[in-house]
Amino acid sequence: MFDNLDNEIIGFCNNIKINSTPLYIFKNIKSLNSTNLITDKQKHFLTSAFQLETDHFGFFPDENSNLGGAVAIIKNSSELRKSIIDQAAEISKKVPKRKWAVQNIDNIEEKEIYNFFLGWGLSFYQFKLDKPKIKSEVQTLCLNTIRTLINKDLHDRCIAELKGIFLTRDLINLPPNILTPKNYIEIIRKFLKPFGSQISTYEGEKLKNNFPLIDFVGRSSENKPALIDIKWNNDKKKESPTIVLIGKGVTFDSGGLDIKPSNSMLLMKKDMGGSAVVLGIGYALMSMNYPVNLRIIIPLAENAVSEKSMRPMDIIYSRNKTPVEIGNTDAEGRLLLADALSFSQEGKDNNDFIIDFATLTGAARVALGTELPALFTNDDDLGNSIISSGIEQIDPVWRMPLFSPYERFLENSYEAISSTGNAGTGGAITAALFLKKFINPNTKWAHIDLMAWNNNSRPGFPSGGEAMGLRNIVNMIINHCNKR
Repeated sequence: MFDNLDNEIIGFCNNIKINSTPLYIFKNIKSLNSTNLITDKQKHFLTSAFQLETDHFGFFPDENSNLGGAVAIIKNSSELRKSIIDQAAEISKKVPKRKWAVQNIDNIEEKEIYNFFLGWGLSFYQFKLDKPKIKSEVQTLCLNTIRTLINKDLHDRCIAELKGIFLTRDLINLPPNILTPKNYIEIIRKFLKPFGSQISTYEGEKLKNNFPLIDFVGRSSENKPALIDIKWNNDKKKESPTIVLIGKGVTFDSGGLDIKPSNSMLLMKKDMGGSAVVLGIGYALMSMNYPVNLRIIIPLAENAVSEKSMRPMDIIYSRNKTPVEIGNTDAEGRLLLADALSFSQEGKDNNDFIIDFATLTGAARVALGTELPALFTNDDDLGNSIISSGIEQIDPVWRMPLFSPYERFLENSYEAISSTGNAGTGGAITAALFLKKFINPNTKWAHIDLMAWNNNSRPGFPSGGEAMGLRNIVNMIINHCNKR
């Protein structure tokens, strides 16, 4: 597991002794006529090949009629599934297993080159419980040529984001008997150790006394709940922006006493997807040694069924002393986030903003489908930054309203607030409104409700765990820090 975090990841090659085959990338097939890197005979062959095979990819022979190289016509698109990222992932599956040296023929912009390399790298992700046996022959891109096409910062960022995405996917894909809350903490300590992060944990009586909602959710399981608080800052002057990321970490969700039907339980190992995404974001930023004061808070629990299970209509006081009535035991994630959100706003340090990620509601999937995360925020500037970053990175979210009239559904005849409300509709909105009750009026906050899973496979995006929103938020944080 987590072998994709090694210094050299599959799909790229540092070995300059291995002879490489050229892979020329163009924006227009007409550019073939203006290059002198290939012969007229090869140009004629390619023109015919494009007409006969596809309109964007083809091979050409060398003087001995062996494979001389390949040409790819890439088309810039900001549309998911049609982007250069997707095109590169498809191309990586078409070329033979050998070392390839990409050459930019058509003055393609650095950001487009970066997307090409990112898509290529994504296509080599595989989840394996045991260390994969890497064959000596794989189709790889020469890192030396990559470094000549984009600046060092973009090169390092591409590799860091790939590793963050692979980490996120690995965590989500792990079976729940392996990724228990206790094991999760040990895994986090292991992969964050090289960065010198400060890691604090709350477990047992310490958790029960400080985070009653988290304890209430997780007490029913033999795998006991916990909260992990991670702090990282490479700026000794402490002048960097302070950003908090919170991720829902339900390692398995049976639904509790309101138990899920069996077909709805099959993917519930992914209910910790929000925590995996924020860890992937953190890992990417730390790998880049980016100047940001970063805090990651992850409440961990398994929602199981036992004599200790919470019941509908139970009332429990949260960390900030708000009485909460349990509406449905299958709506446990918002309880974990409520205590974590309260915790994140305590102390003397002021946060620039807080973003939480959670596989929170099926209602968001009904509204937007499985590929488009829902965004809720109490701050328009923060929301616009996330939306524009998603467009820029081809990692979109869609903003949905914190429609305040629906707050009445969380009210009842006594002081406690309902965790779910009684409307039966607008479930993603009422869930976000519940979380908002634990946000201080002066705190900038965004909530991202996501699937964290690909139902189907395509090149670069295999079925299984997916780091939705990771590249968006990494980019948004970098943009935010650059404005300071």
